[in-house]
Amino acid sequence: MTNENQWDSKLTFVLAMIGSAVGLGNIWRYPYVLYSSGGGAFFIPYIIAILIMGIPVLILEYGMGLKFKSSYAKTITKIDSRWQFLGWLIPVSLLMVMIYYSSILGIDLIYGVLSLSKGWGANPSIFYSSMLMQASTSYWGLLNFIPVIAISTLVGWIVVWFVSHRDLESGLGKVSKIFVPLLFIIMIVIVIFSLTLPGASIGLSELYNPDWSQLTNFNVWMLAFGQIIFSLNIGLSGTVTYASYLKEDIDIISNTFIIAFANSFFENIAAIAVFSVLGYMSLQTATPIANIIDQGTGLIFVIYPTVFNILGDLAYILGPLFFLTIYIAGITSILSMIEPLSFSIQSKFNISRKRTVTILCIVGGLAALVYATSFGSSLLEYIDTYINQISGLFCVVLECILFAWIFKAEKLIDFLNSKSKSVKIGKTWLFIVKYLLPLFLMIIWIGGMFAVLNSYTFDKLLITITTALIIYVVCVILTLKKATNPEWNE
Repeated sequence: MTNENQWDSKLTFVLAMIGSAVGLGNIWRYPYVLYSSGGGAFFIPYIIAILIMGIPVLILEYGMGLKFKSSYAKTITKIDSRWQFLGWLIPVSLLMVMIYYSSILGIDLIYGVLSLSKGWGANPSIFYSSMLMQASTSYWGLLNFIPVIAISTLVGWIVVWFVSHRDLESGLGKVSKIFVPLLFIIMIVIVIFSLTLPGASIGLSELYNPDWSQLTNFNVWMLAFGQIIFSLNIGLSGTVTYASYLKEDIDIISNTFIIAFANSFFENIAAIAVFSVLGYMSLQTATPIANIIDQGTGLIFVIYPTVFNILGDLAYILGPLFFLTIYIAGITSILSMIEPLSFSIQSKFNISRKRTVTILCIVGGLAALVYATSFGSSLLEYIDTYINQISGLFCVVLECILFAWIFKAEKLIDFLNSKSKSVKIGKTWLFIVKYLLPLFLMIIWIGGMFAVLNSYTFDKLLITITTALIIYVVCVILTLKKATNPEWNE
């Protein structure tokens, strides 16, 4: 590993990991998942997911990264070269996430500019679906190119390239130090303001009202575990890669709790902000929240602009702050998504960081243009479901088998405990990562697969299969292509 791939301090590492965890999923995905999956009752599968998957897997991944100090693909190859394909499968899947993530970021940039003058007009719903997205559920929508979305999406890729092609500390490290604290400050300001709005209590009551019957729903448990995977970025190679950049001893175990807590804190205060504002909107329009709430992009690009229209002049402050928060959260997460594949390519093919990042940004930017079409919003929904609810869970299962069984996770216990000043791991942690977690995830994954596939249309199934084939073909090529770095086989 070259000197450019090293954090200069433990603080930079922790901030970078928090920035990686806190992203768009915390703001536009989690509030709706919490509301639609049992409200207050959802905290039971959510907390269980953090305790038996989030924290244990983070410890496992940080430990592997610190132990091997190699790229993700090389770490897997060192453990067992027959599994090298998995070493590419997960980083390439993460690049697919990054590609559709960047399109949401591009739309957010448009809204950030529009928020300065409420440029979405009197009817944000019509503006979003008809005027901006020109949404279509037909494949012919791929032929309808939307220039403004394409340009704003490419701006995000330019930002990612500008930061990532530099050496680690002057690029990603510096951004993490500045923007991660700023992200939390802005969100706290938004929460405080949102709680002062008339009707905020209506929204919070609706959000946290528990529906205990949802605890028997397989899909709810799958959503809880999928949310932790998505928001903590676990099972997706980023944590292993970030930990491999450490050059000093660090208390991995204690820092894992800090990172997991920071992530949960952020997405839960984001939910408070969202539903406080929705409560205000419900009061002002005499409309039940159930008739207002929408998921995903509809929540942040339709509901929020509608609220800003009601807020009057205050919206000219709150609006830009809100969309700036989303943009910062998205950028810090996307920066972490490019690292695993970038470092893996560098380490196998002996290509410089600058050249690797440049190639990946060009490929990713061009691929993201498919979302700058009328069919883009439908395509995004399909890819999100596949990556986060099907592929993501399965990758964590495979990673647990590889790290916990083939490598033997017990080798990490003394190694990690020697660096921990307070919290120690032992047989309980080992039991979770070797037995409980893989079994629990497989049950949820199988049950959830039936739920997801039963709701699939032919179009969804076709796009899912096509996406999987693209990922697998790329991984086969990267696996079979001969290494040009002599250190790869050491």
